[in-house]
Amino acid sequence: MTDDTMTIREMCDAYEVTPRTLRFYEAKELLFPIREGQKRLFTKRDRARLKLILRGKRFGFNLEEIRQLLDLYHMGDQQVTQLTRTYEIARDRLADMERQRDELTQAIDELKEQLKWGEKMISSLKAPKKAAE
Repeated sequence: MTDDTMTIREMCDAYEVTPRTLRFYEAKELLFPIREGQKRLFTKRDRARLKLILRGKRFGFNLEEIRQLLDLYHMGDQQVTQLTRTYEIARDRLADMERQRDELTQAIDELKEQLKWGEKMISSLKAPKKAAE
């Protein structure tokens, strides 16, 4: 590896991804490694893009959204368009995540209530048996 490039193995180790993941991102035109025969060399640009891809995935962005956002980097407006669109998608994603959290909290509360009811039912059904003994 030079300071400017990393092999697929080095990328996998550094970013905790599989070679298959890197090849998939390359096939989806998210990464553009230098090809030397069968060897792939990833540049600083590829590393920066991979960091953004992984962050976007962690936040629930789909690959098409990520690809579109990465493509906006070259608009020539000092990333204003890219940052604005990223902000809009992130704001929408946060609203979705908060809605999902609220739904999950409600489901957890309901399940806890059902468990309490179940405990009471089990106890009441066992109680007469103890009295009969």
